[in-house]
Amino acid sequence: MDNQFGDCASRWNLRSFSTLRVSVEGVRQTGLVRPGEIDAVAETLGAAVLAVRPLAGGFSHESCLLTVAGGDRVVVRLGGADPAIEAAVMAWGGTQVPVPRVLRVVAAGGEGVRPAMVLEYVAGTPLSDVLAGGGDGMAGLGAEVGRVIAGIGAVSFDRPGFFGDRDLGVRAMAPWSRQLPEFAANCMDAVPAGRLDPGTRRAWAGLCARHAQALGAVDGHARLVHADANPKNILVAREGGGWRVAAVLDWEFSFSGCPYADAGNMTRFSDEYPVGFTTEFRAGFAGNLPAGLSGAGDWAYLGRIFDMFALSDLVTRPTGHAVADQAARQIRRWVASGVPGTPRG
Repeated sequence: MDNQFGDCASRWNLRSFSTLRVSVEGVRQTGLVRPGEIDAVAETLGAAVLAVRPLAGGFSHESCLLTVAGGDRVVVRLGGADPAIEAAVMAWGGTQVPVPRVLRVVAAGGEGVRPAMVLEYVAGTPLSDVLAGGGDGMAGLGAEVGRVIAGIGAVSFDRPGFFGDRDLGVRAMAPWSRQLPEFAANCMDAVPAGRLDPGTRRAWAGLCARHAQALGAVDGHARLVHADANPKNILVAREGGGWRVAAVLDWEFSFSGCPYADAGNMTRFSDEYPVGFTTEFRAGFAGNLPAGLSGAGDWAYLGRIFDMFALSDLVTRPTGHAVADQAARQIRRWVASGVPGTPRG
């Protein structure tokens, strides 16, 4: 399989392209991309677009695979506030880990033409598909993925926060340890009826508030965080008798902060991964973290505390959202049994 963006139920959104069709004269196409957007990309590339196929995108993007004159294929990500910011993040991330090369950034145009980023097509299989299939080599695969995810954190910035411009200037903000209690409480107020009972919502908000203070040890980290490092966003490929990461995809939520957050994201639903993968992922991640980071001895626990932001947000998704329901089950487990790996004392 070489679909760069497999059918995706990300932690931010669940999309289906199956019921939407667009017809453009001279172009074979299915999906949400608009005719003017095809024209803008073709003009930027200087090549006619022969075929368009929709791919799973992210929370604020639509993605499609374009075949252009000469047979080359490129991936186009449409939408978002400013794809130039994501392109800049990918340029920095690409100094440490494999990412698709950004070929062009296309400005927004008239008549509903969204800004776009044109990426090289990278062949590979989504890690989620490989984990679902299991088989041999899962331990080695886990070690490779752990190594790559840890490598993202080798990129550093002046301070923690979210990127505000294409120069990756970081906006000042309150420390994570102060943000989590209020964020979790607000999210619990927005959970659809029936997903979590009122007692569980209150207990979860309290659990987040109690553990938030642990983030004080890493509030000052200012490293690149992918922020959506899950098996849907990692392409892998066979190499020799093992596996390699071919590309890390979808950097739209990246920020400057603590690298342990990406490990928390990757291991969120690790009880569903094949035997051997998670153990070696953790070893590969721990063994390749940048030197000198505070809290390194508790990285797994701190990663889970960072993941409380995502879990709290996920369960606010509409009724019927599969990953939100999965997050709700995780919340119920942690409320009942505590946050796994909580340090004693």
